[in-house]
Amino acid sequence: MTNLATVVQQLKKERDQAQKRVEQLDQALKALTGVSGVSGSATARSHARSSGKRRTMSLAARKRIAAAQRARWAKWKATRKA
Repeated sequence: MTNLATVVQQLKKERDQAQKRVEQLDQALKALTGVSGVSGSATARSHARSSGKRRTMSLAARKRIAAAQRARWAKWKATRKA
């Protein structure tokens, strides 16, 4: 039982170290993107989501997606009957 407790304690320690490292990397990215005006990919994505802008899809794209989904459902229904 003490072996298991030691393993759990070690895993928690490693998790805390990894979390600190991620926070350091986030701070470095924030500092670099703020100084040079270059937007990082993760930062740009989070800003794009929070701004409320949604991407529009063309009518043709929606039709292709709908047709593909109908085909998937038809295939699924056919395998259930068999």
